[in-house]
Amino acid sequence: MAAVTAPTHPWAWWGWALVAAATVSLTRNPLLVVLVMAAVAFVVLARRSDAPWARSVGAYFVLALVIVAIRVTMQVFFGGLREGPVLFTLPEVRLPDWAAGIRLGGPVTLSGVLFALYDGLRLAAIIICVGAANALANPRRALKNVPAALHELSVAVVIALSVAPQLVESLHRVRRARRLRGGAAKGWRAVTAVLVPVMEDAVERSMQLAASMESRGFGRTRDLGRVGPGLSLLLVGSVLLVTFGSYLLLGVPDSRLAGLACLALGVAAAVLGLRRSGRRLSTTRYRPDRWTWRETAVVAAATAALIVVLVLQGWNPAVLQPTTTPPVWPSLHPLFLPAAALVAAPVLVTERGR
Repeated sequence: MAAVTAPTHPWAWWGWALVAAATVSLTRNPLLVVLVMAAVAFVVLARRSDAPWARSVGAYFVLALVIVAIRVTMQVFFGGLREGPVLFTLPEVRLPDWAAGIRLGGPVTLSGVLFALYDGLRLAAIIICVGAANALANPRRALKNVPAALHELSVAVVIALSVAPQLVESLHRVRRARRLRGGAAKGWRAVTAVLVPVMEDAVERSMQLAASMESRGFGRTRDLGRVGPGLSLLLVGSVLLVTFGSYLLLGVPDSRLAGLACLALGVAAAVLGLRRSGRRLSTTRYRPDRWTWRETAVVAAATAALIVVLVLQGWNPAVLQPTTTPPVWPSLHPLFLPAAALVAAPVLVTERGR
């Protein structure tokens, strides 16, 4: 009999998806963006389970297409980039003086449409990466494996995620029981006749689950001390560093390295602070997920793809940011294929979700 391999740690999938999204955010070359999107889609189709959350990736692809369409439409009707060859001209509406700088209609240029298309594709790829993480990672297992310092928050989120499925299941049970008893009430009387038993059934099952979990010691916590001022300053400083790094990375030109450095320091400080805070709160876990070499390989593959793009950005930044004024055909650099292959590499070390 073949040995049963444990499912991949949910936070490994989230790490892989977020690093892939960071890789896409560094470029506007549509060829690289499409290659990474195809690699992410391949991993999702090969490794997702049959659970309800795994079937949500299609909605993210639809959302991505809508984002691209909206971005291009906004450029056509309200776009500020009017340089380059003119494709067609729309009737221009004169706006009042208080809307100076905004143009409605007018000439639609090829450069503006291409810029909007490239920018929309990049945002769509980031959305698809997030959707891939949602499709591959069991949300309950992910929340179960959060640091001990975030135990109360994870419990609240798990309860919120469980309310809707619990109510739907209770509704089906109550309606089936009413049909067996010959219930014929309709309209508002049927709503009141169903609502009270549904709420009662949901609360009763929740209380039974809570009692069984408490009897088994699930989630038992033990406070081991107070939070000192040094730990509070560390956590607040990590948030400030992440915020400032994001601002430098997204809003200040030529500050990408400084932004990445601030982000790295902020994330490292947050991890250290959460670990120190978690040591003062002892929490029991039922069948905790193990982080093995497979999870490390999943995250390392995406990180290697990010490093390839960063190296390419230092060698030839123009290939990652193709110009649209004047419009030129995007270049397919030989390093694009290894980067996409590294994003798709987790299929070699993981198994299909269960």
